[in-house]
Amino acid sequence: MFAPTLKLPLLGAALIAVALAGCATMTVRSYAEKGATFPHYQTYMWGPADELTTGDPRLDNNPFFHDRVRADVEKLLAARGFKKQRAAPVDLTVHYHASFRDRIDVNGIDREYGYCENVDSCRPYISEAGTLTIDLVDTKTKRLAWRGLAEGIVNGVIENQAWMEKQIDEAVTRIVESIPR
Repeated sequence: MFAPTLKLPLLGAALIAVALAGCATMTVRSYAEKGATFPHYQTYMWGPADELTTGDPRLDNNPFFHDRVRADVEKLLAARGFKKQRAAPVDLTVHYHASFRDRIDVNGIDREYGYCENVDSCRPYISEAGTLTIDLVDTKTKRLAWRGLAEGIVNGVIENQAWMEKQIDEAVTRIVESIPR
């Protein structure tokens, strides 16, 4: 049992953990296929729609989510000099996939800051994690030329359309910026 004087610090620690998770930074990574010559790629078209689910029915059934991702990708690719075409021949085919899942942090922050009185007093923290992946496939070779992805904690983002749009904008911008020139 907790002593009454320990409840307030533990509550404060929990609130800090939630606040930090809400402001967690987004990690962006990208990979280019060896030998891919990006200055030669000039045109693109969208590949078939992703048949995989996001892992969250609120997004699978949200056309605004998918429209926002596609619009951001198109705008940023155009800014990088790529031209969208509706039919072949094109240099690249663009695909994207979003996935959301629960992520469990088993007392990491509690142990790090010494908030656990004992093993039984530490509780896992569950957060929503999201990943957005954008692929550019060389249409001639049918091989992946480049993949960019953004990962981060997205607690509450699905329930807040304005915040979701802001997160999409940031993720797509940072991913597309990493395409080689």
